[in-house]
Amino acid sequence: MAKFVLAGRADCPFYAKAELLADYLQKNLPDFRIYKITQHPHVWEEWLKDLCEKNKWNHKNSPIIWRELLDRGGKGLLLGGYNEFLEHAQLYYGVTSGMTTEMMKVIAQENLEAHMKKELEKEPQKDLIEPLRVWITSASTSACCHLIPILTSGEVFGTHTQISITLFDKKRAEETLQILAAETRHLVSPFVRSVAVCTRAEEAFHQAHVVIILDDPAERDVRTLEAYTRSRVPLCRLFGHLIEKNAHESVRVIVGGKTFINLKTVLLIRFAPKVAHNIIAVALGVEGQAKAAVARKLKTTPSCIKNVIVWGNISGCGYVDLRKAKVYRYDSAVWGPPHFSRPVLSLIFDSEWVNREFVVTLNEWIATGRQFQGILAAHSIATTLKYWYHGSPPGEIVSLGVLSGGQFGVPEGVVFSMPVKCENGTWVVLTDLEDTELDKQMLTRITNDLIQEILIAFGDLRSFQPYRSEAEKIIFTAKKDNQENQQVSDERTDSTHSDLNQEEEKVFVMLHDYEGGTVKE
Repeated sequence: MAKFVLAGRADCPFYAKAELLADYLQKNLPDFRIYKITQHPHVWEEWLKDLCEKNKWNHKNSPIIWRELLDRGGKGLLLGGYNEFLEHAQLYYGVTSGMTTEMMKVIAQENLEAHMKKELEKEPQKDLIEPLRVWITSASTSACCHLIPILTSGEVFGTHTQISITLFDKKRAEETLQILAAETRHLVSPFVRSVAVCTRAEEAFHQAHVVIILDDPAERDVRTLEAYTRSRVPLCRLFGHLIEKNAHESVRVIVGGKTFINLKTVLLIRFAPKVAHNIIAVALGVEGQAKAAVARKLKTTPSCIKNVIVWGNISGCGYVDLRKAKVYRYDSAVWGPPHFSRPVLSLIFDSEWVNREFVVTLNEWIATGRQFQGILAAHSIATTLKYWYHGSPPGEIVSLGVLSGGQFGVPEGVVFSMPVKCENGTWVVLTDLEDTELDKQMLTRITNDLIQEILIAFGDLRSFQPYRSEAEKIIFTAKKDNQENQQVSDERTDSTHSDLNQEEEKVFVMLHDYEGGTVKE
């Protein structure tokens, strides 16, 4: 039996002509079957693009016709457009179409009217379909303002999915939330079922399918870095408890922002163990910063840079790896088709820039957060969600903060940014990549910071201790011994030098104050 699928734009004359020919074949041939799909002109191009990407087809126009391989299984076999279908009918069945152009246009208009009437009949049924419930925490922040238009565009969850958004924040932000909710409704997005505001903790995350954790503004009375770190525990404990209690069993939790991303993710995993496998941290913001820096160096656009890997601490001591990075459509003596690429490191001959300037620039951006404001935070969260639901670009490496299972020699129990690919609604760590081994000392330095964050958060460590290699420890010990010897020597000096010694002591105390570190609000 031959089963063909005929799909086209509802107002397409060639679809109308192919439809009449297919109806004739189905009526006169016992083993010929046709299944017809029409799409509104406004959504046809996007629908066709998704269909071709899913089946790896190359087709641009209406209609598109393919054969379902019922007897063999697998994906359909693309036949082509109207001309290919007409040739197939003539060759195999000796049948052609004599429809005039005027008749084609008349039937095309009738098809469009029938399609719109059918869609109107479906509208009452949409209310019976459960929307995807999306909750956003710290919703009064600028990142949320930039995130909402992306979520409501249909680009993240797909044009066939309706969403219900709930903005969650503290009581004092309620007025801001109500204004933001009203603006969201005024977007009149066909993909948004409802917009709500929540300021009561016990009601948070009710039946949530997606929870987006944004940066929570630091309290004014939190001054030291250690105090801020410890202040994340009560908040994450509360969120973790509420997620397990109120959210849907298949909830997906995504942590974004620019402060202690890994720590907040691992705390949520600890306090919401039932959904631990569905809690991740966003690393695409740092990845985007790195691509932009490389693109400026190569005088190209950031979108041409692929496969940059972010290792370790997303908002702290991490490592941006360019060993797998490639550049596409690069203007140079060597040129190729769109899929042709060249290794980034083979085009950057300035090793000083790669090893020092590039690293220092990224570290400064991460430390200050000046290059990571609302727009970048929102876009990186939305893109990560899109990949999670619909898959990352085929063959492309993306970075994601996930709970370590011992991959790449990373200790278990810490959230570590790694190279992954997203497919079939989940993510997979790319452990089979070649030439991606991390230097042991670098790995130790990164994991040391992540482990210290956890220890300080739970009060098992009082203050951050900078990591020192064995060589650095020897130098540090020698300096400390020299300082102690100098102090003994100073005590034995003549009293005429006492004023000078007091000044040196003041300088030492002042320098010592910098070790504790404070966070300026």
